Amino acid sequence: MFLAPLPFPATRAERLARYAEVRQTLEALLEGDDDVVSAMATVACELHHGFAWFHWTGFYRTIAPGLLAVGPYQGGHGCTRIPYDQGVCGAAARSGQAQVVPDVHRFPGHIACASSTLSELVVPVFDAQGVVIGVLDIDSDEPAAFDDVDAAQVASIAAMLTRFERL
Repeated sequence: MFLAPLPFPATRAERLARYAEVRQTLEALLEGDDDVVSAMATVACELHHGFAWFHWTGFYRTIAPGLLAVGPYQGGHGCTRIPYDQGVCGAAARSGQAQVVPDVHRFPGHIACASSTLSELVVPVFDAQGVVIGVLDIDSDEPAAFDDVDAAQVASIAAMLTRFERL
């Protein structure tokens, strides 16, 4: 059973508490899971339903050098392929660093998978050797919906997937 989505805007303390609840739920749900696709689907679902302003929540997997493909997600259709040299997802995959974008219209090369998206958070997903094997992407229809708290907490949740071999 899902908690009621945390409404926007939320204080730092409210967001930290919700991320802690989501992480606790995910730890229980993923215990013993050995399938990365089901784990990604579970992570996307729990994050998406935990926060009212998460309008697209999902993974893009590295399928070839410099190329991401959509993986499990919640929300409307995502882009099917994203090169590492394009968009916010590509920037996160290329740099290995979280991308917090308060206004996607000001991000050079932003890919508009959904015209309603106003802000975005993308964190890289690493394997056990520290190689970027994908990204966890969250879009919002709210401006400036994400900050350093969200980036750190979502990166921590994405790190739960490092135990799997490959995306």
